[in-house]
Amino acid sequence: YPDDGDNAETLLKHADTAMYHAKSEGRDNCQFYNIALTLQAEKRMHLENDLRDALEKQEFFLVYQPQFDIAAESFQSVEALIRWNHPKQGSISPLDFIPLAEENGLIIPIGEWVLRTACQDAARWHQQGHCLEVAVNLSPLQIKNPGLVQSVLDILAETNFPPEKLVLEITEGALMEHNENTLSTLHALRNHNIQIALDDFGTGYSSMNYLKRLAINNLKVDQSFIHGLLDDDDNLAIVRAIISLSKNLGFTVTAEGIETLEQAQVLKHFGCETLQGFYFSKP
Repeated sequence: YPDDGDNAETLLKHADTAMYHAKSEGRDNCQFYNIALTLQAEKRMHLENDLRDALEKQEFFLVYQPQFDIAAESFQSVEALIRWNHPKQGSISPLDFIPLAEENGLIIPIGEWVLRTACQDAARWHQQGHCLEVAVNLSPLQIKNPGLVQSVLDILAETNFPPEKLVLEITEGALMEHNENTLSTLHALRNHNIQIALDDFGTGYSSMNYLKRLAINNLKVDQSFIHGLLDDDDNLAIVRAIISLSKNLGFTVTAEGIETLEQAQVLKHFGCETLQGFYFSKP
């Protein structure tokens, strides 16, 4: 008082805003209120309201990033990536709306829409003679959803897309709170010939013991290791170790974030099977 409000109601409201900011910063800390926090909260509230309508109004669309198969010397698969074309704000980054969708549970219907749309598109490509695999990202909330396996099977049946051509990508972070339910979900998907890829590998805390129990086919090396591949011996050693580990566990390896021919050549030399990045194509 009086900078942040001249009455008790306003001061308490702003203190509450500062408290939520403190929580979002990891708790056990003190934060002072400033006007930017209110503007940020209002923007977030409007975005959340718009997000609820976006599916119904068909504002989402998918783009696909090709993945280059080294052995076949051609593109054999693509990764589906969601985009949001907001009617007033234009293009909104997934980094802004996906965390929000995970917090309020909207990621479940949005995730189903992504999977259905990707399978529909890929089924159409198959009919045209392009038998590509399609990779779709799963959020931690989707993996915990007890209805996930049935939902995936229903969508595959509805779109007539072959299960062995579908790759579901999960992040290491999503497995941080791993339990037997997660394992049984992944095994159930694998039992239906659906492929599982572990995304952003190397950035989380996967134990080796847990890794060997996972029903996965593919490890995706995080692009943070690829960026410094040519001028950082540590990155080089880490990537080589990940590829070696994958071979010994029977997984294939995909490297993300390829931006130069030199990076691609090094990864081919190490035995990486699939390459993805702007060097080949933007999404």
